[in-house]
Amino acid sequence: MGPGYGEQSSWITAFGLLVALVAIVGTQFLDWEWGSGQLVPTLIGVAVAGIAVLAVIRRAR
Repeated sequence: MGPGYGEQSSWITAFGLLVALVAIVGTQFLDWEWGSGQLVPTLIGVAVAGIAVLAVIRRAR
């Protein structure tokens, strides 16, 4: 583990918590249904999946 690993891990954790909060607010107050073909939840899901893949690739290097 190189320098900055703890800082990167903290940012990933904070980002994960933010995504979870958006998911909860979206489903409870905005009537989002994940996987129903609605544009906003689908775009958020795709973006988060892409960021997760990039984080895994960076960590593997």
